[in-house]
This record gives sequence, structure tokens and C-alpha cells, in this order.
Amino acid sequence: MTTKPRERGILFSAPMVRALLAGTKTQTRRIADRAVRHPDLGNLYDPGALILEHEPQHVIERACPLGRPGDRLWVREAWRMPADLDGYSGGRVAEMCIDAGYRLPWAPIQYEADGAQESWRHTGTPPHDGPPRPGRYRHARFMPRWASRLMLEITGVRVERLQDISGADAVAEGVSVHPDHHTKPSTSIYSPVQAYRDLWEIINGAGSWDANPWVWVVEFRRLEGGPGS
Repeated sequence: MTTKPRERGILFSAPMVRALLAGTKTQTRRIADRAVRHPDLGNLYDPGALILEHEPQHVIERACPLGRPGDRLWVREAWRMPADLDGYSGGRVAEMCIDAGYRLPWAPIQYEADGAQESWRHTGTPPHDGPPRPGRYRHARFMPRWASRLMLEITGVRVERLQDISGADAVAEGVSVHPDHHTKPSTSIYSPVQAYRDLWEIINGAGSWDANPWVWVVEFRRLEGGPGS
């Protein structure tokens, strides 16, 4: 019997969403700051990455809190619905859709990363003048699965120190080393690892690179169609 892949939501910033859409991002690194239970021994390690580094690959895969190869990650990103839905959460909109007889939840969505609009048509009581007006900003953490447009399939996981990232892996993280995309002097040598360090500190704060934490490295491929398709 075929086991259905597990699915988890995962947050991405706007630049990283654009990299996913462009196909340049195939890895993500997340700090391994949570306790991990050994899948065979049952022991709880806090943090667990240091212990798992020396374990067989199959143990690392089963212990990874983000999933193992074959599992899927649906992307949470910043979004908006029409202004006339500003008073409702994503969960409530889903309930309203089901109550109205729809098979699946839906609503007009505008994605902050690139301004793309999906199902962008009128809601509420007609008549309407022109297209709907984008409503309030909604943080990625509040995006429900039905509103997500990107699905990723995990192809590999491992644990390592943050600063062990290679140039090739930094490129796979979706960073750009084009001079227009950073503030380094035009005469400086700006490597992919330097670019990733800048990105990491923008997301995690100044000094977070120097802390050199253990990270989960998750490799993935983008699947065609989002979770709602």
C-alpha cells in the first residue's frame, strides 16, 4: 500500500518566494533549535542536531522536523484578500465557502511577493464598479493551506553548521550576486556565500551568522500546481 506523503506548511520571505517562482531556490536552511527524539532509541536530545550529525542518513531523515524525502511542504507567504473580506480570517472564509456549497475553500488572493492575483473577481453583493480593492496585509504565518500557490517535495535532508555552506549550496538557496542586488563596493569580490550571509542576517538578525548554529538543510523540488489545485 502506498503511503500518502505528509504535508507541512513552511514560511518564506518575499525574496525567497520570488526565487522559488524563478526556479533558482532548491534548498532552505532552518535553525535546529528544537529538541529531537531519536526515531529508533526514543531518546530526546536538546538540541538534537549535534547528536544526529553522526547518525546514519535514514535516522537523520526520520528525525527531521520538516519532513523526510518524499514529504511535501506547502508555502506560506504574505497575502491579501479583497477589502470586503478584511473582517474575516482565512479559516472563516473557508467555512463560509463550504457553507455556501463550494467543494473547496476559495477566495480572490493577491500575493505580496510579486503582486500576482488568483481568482481575482468580485465578492459580496453586486453591482460593483471595477475590480475588487486589495484588503489588509496578511502575514505569511496566517496563510491557510487552501490559499497557498506553491508546493515543494523534499528530496533530501541533512544537518550541518550554518557556516559550512558551500558556494554551490548558497546559489541553491536562491541568492543573487549581481552588483545591483547588494550594497558592497563594485570593486569588491562578492561571493554567493557572502550574499547568503547577508540574507541570513536580514532574516535572523545581526550577529546570527557568527553564532554559527546547527541547521537543518532541506533540499526540494517544486511541484506543478499549488496545494489547492
